[in-house]
Amino acid sequence: MSSTEQSSGVTPWRAISRRTFLRSAAAITGGACLAPFADAAPRRKPNVVFILADDLGWRDSSLYGSTFFKTPHIDALAKRGMMFTQAYAANPLCSATRASLVTGLWPARLGLTGASGHIAQVILEKRLVKAAPPNVKALSAISTSRVDTKCYTVAEAFKDAGYTTGHFGKWHLGREPYDPLHQGFDVDIPHTSAPSPLPKGYLAPWPVWPGQGAPGEHLEDRMAEEAVKFIRDNRDRPFLLHYWAFSVHSPWQAKQHLIEKYAKRVDPDNPQHNPVYAAMVESFDDAVGRLVGALDEEGLTENTVIIFLSDNGGWSWGAEQFIPDPYKGVPITSNSPLRGGKATIYEGGTREPFVVVWPGVVQPGTRNDQAIVSSVDYFPTMVDMLGLPTEPDQEFDGVSIRRALEGKTLKRDTIFCHFPHSIPATGAIPATYVRKGDWKLIRNYCDGENGTDTFELYNLKDDIGETRNLAAEKPRRVKRLRKLLEDFLEETGAVVPIPNPRYKSGDA
Repeated sequence: MSSTEQSSGVTPWRAISRRTFLRSAAAITGGACLAPFADAAPRRKPNVVFILADDLGWRDSSLYGSTFFKTPHIDALAKRGMMFTQAYAANPLCSATRASLVTGLWPARLGLTGASGHIAQVILEKRLVKAAPPNVKALSAISTSRVDTKCYTVAEAFKDAGYTTGHFGKWHLGREPYDPLHQGFDVDIPHTSAPSPLPKGYLAPWPVWPGQGAPGEHLEDRMAEEAVKFIRDNRDRPFLLHYWAFSVHSPWQAKQHLIEKYAKRVDPDNPQHNPVYAAMVESFDDAVGRLVGALDEEGLTENTVIIFLSDNGGWSWGAEQFIPDPYKGVPITSNSPLRGGKATIYEGGTREPFVVVWPGVVQPGTRNDQAIVSSVDYFPTMVDMLGLPTEPDQEFDGVSIRRALEGKTLKRDTIFCHFPHSIPATGAIPATYVRKGDWKLIRNYCDGENGTDTFELYNLKDDIGETRNLAAEKPRRVKRLRKLLEDFLEETGAVVPIPNPRYKSGDA
């Protein structure tokens, strides 16, 4: 599918009621039934398998252009469905993106804007820090740490629609009573709120799953085994399977024979040349293959929607303490040509690989360069595709991307990312961006003189690497995009950083 300019449509940051959403969906589909396969004979509800990678960058698969990492199963998945080149996570950190997936809401609205789902403290109120050191320019946000159980989640919608629901792998949205079993899932393995397999790693024994795993067994292999069992056990009933992998998050640990395989292929001139990380990518890709293979073997492929996404960009800064010898000092990965990576506001932090397989609707082997989609779109898309129930007057920030999946123009061209935090490791400062069409405006909080905000403007069509700031050259465009951004912040009740009254320039 060639790139085309998108027309403006539903304002994406303004939450909509269930009634308004259904009216809009009916208009889009010409009044057709929201349930898929409506023109076919009565059949079982389609299954949904959602595969979410952790920290897998936009270029960390051969599907998206890597010449070092090999991902034949992800590549094969794209041949069955549609790959998107302009898909985004709602946040450059894991917990926030995951919250957007289960609620269909912007992290700014939830207040869950950081990687906080593993902390012991339950924080449900969004607010600013009360004080900051004198060398910090802004008072940043304190991220909430849980998705409130009052929220009606996508898993609860599936369950209320008669689906058996299973969650496998990383959750990172809180322990009980905020765990998957209290948010709509029937099964949760390994039932942990941990952000990664730290400190021991991917080879058993696993602290994230005490008492399980033969010595040396790989965690991703075991997670795939459990997920395959779930598929086989539920082959005669509709199911939702969330396979939210731990891979390829730190610690960087992999099967030795795979490390050796990639060590022989290292080209130092290739920005991606870490054999440990390459081995981890292959283990994740193998898990994808096992899940799809099980669907094929059980005869479920033609009645299963498969979604593949990553939660944020690839790791793009130093992490010596997590890298085994003899590869200390070798970059984990490269998001090039994108700028930045995980925990940054630039494209490398939030642009993601995204593939959707929808048999009978999505044309196999298609590529979508037009649609700008976000993780907040998952829940409303499932409502549109499958006719899932929602609560009365339930609101979504995301929109259904069904039109894009049908090969039509998606009538939405604006997305946002609110990241009101400082991350010293990446150099990130509190910021928000709005992308409208090809243009992206970044607002950096309190980074100018006397605590003023600064702005960066990029044309992503001409400058995907965000190398040329056009803010000074195009003040009118900055003004228009700034108004969109400010409306978004107000409408979502976002926590907006303010100048630190204790800040003193030059303090160490």
